[in-house]
Amino acid sequence: MGTVRLTMAQALVRYLCNQFTEIDGRREPLFPGVFAIFGHGNVTCLSEALEAVQDTLPTWRGQNEQSMALAAIGFAKATRRRQIMVACSSIGPGALNMVTAAGVAHTNRLPILLLAGDSFVNRRPDPVMQQVEHFGNPTITVNDAFKAVARYWDRITHPEQILSSLPQAVAVMLDPADCGPAFLGLPQDVQEIAWDYPESFFEQTVHKVPRPRPDRDSLAEAIRVLKAAKRPLIISGGGVRYSGAETALADFAQKHGIPLCETIAGKGTVTHDHPAHVGPIGIVGSTSANALAAEADVVLAVGTRLMDFTTGSWTAFSPDARFVSINAARWDAKKHRAVAVVGDALETVGEVEAAIGDYKADAGWTDKGRLEFAKWNDALDGYQKPTNAPVPTYAQVVGIVNSRAKDRDLLITAAGGLPGEVMKNWRVKAPNTFDCEFGFSCMGYEIAAGWGAAMADPTRTPIVMIGDGTYMMMNSDIYSTVLSGHKMILIVCDNGGYAVINRLQNAKGGASFNNLIKDCRVKEPFPVDFGKHAEAMGALTRHVESLADLGDAVEWAQTTDRTTVLTIVSDAFTWTPGDAWWDVGVPQVSERAQVNAAAKDQQEGRKNQRVGV
Repeated sequence: MGTVRLTMAQALVRYLCNQFTEIDGRREPLFPGVFAIFGHGNVTCLSEALEAVQDTLPTWRGQNEQSMALAAIGFAKATRRRQIMVACSSIGPGALNMVTAAGVAHTNRLPILLLAGDSFVNRRPDPVMQQVEHFGNPTITVNDAFKAVARYWDRITHPEQILSSLPQAVAVMLDPADCGPAFLGLPQDVQEIAWDYPESFFEQTVHKVPRPRPDRDSLAEAIRVLKAAKRPLIISGGGVRYSGAETALADFAQKHGIPLCETIAGKGTVTHDHPAHVGPIGIVGSTSANALAAEADVVLAVGTRLMDFTTGSWTAFSPDARFVSINAARWDAKKHRAVAVVGDALETVGEVEAAIGDYKADAGWTDKGRLEFAKWNDALDGYQKPTNAPVPTYAQVVGIVNSRAKDRDLLITAAGGLPGEVMKNWRVKAPNTFDCEFGFSCMGYEIAAGWGAAMADPTRTPIVMIGDGTYMMMNSDIYSTVLSGHKMILIVCDNGGYAVINRLQNAKGGASFNNLIKDCRVKEPFPVDFGKHAEAMGALTRHVESLADLGDAVEWAQTTDRTTVLTIVSDAFTWTPGDAWWDVGVPQVSERAQVNAAAKDQQEGRKNQRVGV
């Protein structure tokens, strides 16, 4: 057996360079790039290895460890989990900055390889700079924090360990059921150690994502339940996109007359005008999908983890409704006593289609879906129609941007009031052109994900929509996109603070407090000039005074040669209806009568929840 002598860091990088994936018949790098911020914990060894292969495995410098890892997640989402980016940090604060991003990837079942420097295994120089000491357990470092948000976690304490650890990390990130972040802690002294690695470890490997087929008995039970349904409803989740099952599921729904609604992660698996489509479901959903959910006797949930924003905290459905859940992950498939069909969405939908025969939902039910969706679209037209109000609503802004967006432009948002507004008001023109990160609803994802998405597919433009709160929290990757030449269009809707949380605060009886800037402990509120700030980072900018100007500004932004930022003042108090009930904590006793009334209403709402069924 031939060997090659390399440091652990060099061997790790060489292994990554020789992993490939198959995308639409083409062989592509499984790891197409690295985001990195170097410090003493990785600059002397890992960066030395990366510099030597920079034309094969390009390294992109981040401005903030959290945001560069979020960019990696945006890249993975844009490629539908078929390629994986690497995020590298030093030890201590740089490593901990990536924990939030790991939470985003873990919650959303998205792959990212996180490599963080670690303190010395030999402990000779302890405590090193940025090392946190645990007096009772010296094996603990800050990197143990990743255990809560990693699907795979390891600390490499000997150079030989990567022979087993790296293949396992790759397998986890490519597993449809277990997909998520893989973390490797790289102690500084182990990175430098040279070892004789078997040459076979670095052979080029082409990975194919497995497509597990469903169990025959569980499939037969699912078919039995579906065939008995009079009023079935399909919920399309993000797993449909990652499986590539969009067309198969949409065709199945149309052929059998089954209305199809979407989760937040699943929005964009069909186009808005698909004949079976009835809109988004749940707390930020449509009146059409929620009306159908309330009457459905069987719910076919495909590729969804059924979070509270989908289920209306489990009040959106009849207590008697049966669930059939198709999911690659057993955990998700078994929720709420569903008939669990564990398997790949594309393969399983194909087998359901083959077995269900000429089944059709009741014609009246199919017609009801079309009627409810038509009513919803009429309502959207009304919400988006320009008025003489001095400040536009989110619905009006989203409607204008949507109308000017090109078919393949990718809409990106994540937190605040915009997820609900784009879920309702954005009419998807082409599949896989919508990314709303709401599993973790991470403020700061948006701009970073725009960078990653632009890098993943330079043939289309990410349109990132954020509020002023998100801009203030994390904006440095505007600079990154200009530096690297990865253009996006950023639309900043300034409504004076955390408006949607103020909405929730008021809705549950609370006084406006510490959300809108005017309600905070400040000397005197003043507006931020977001355009000048973005301009200082190299972006082109334009402030939009009216809805009439917004359309022209979006069209102009489509023609520019770099990241372009549009700013507009928007209404903080007007929201698009269509919601379902949401379970949140409300004080059982309060000096505020409004809070006491809200608590009573909340308890009444809980009576409608399906408890475990």
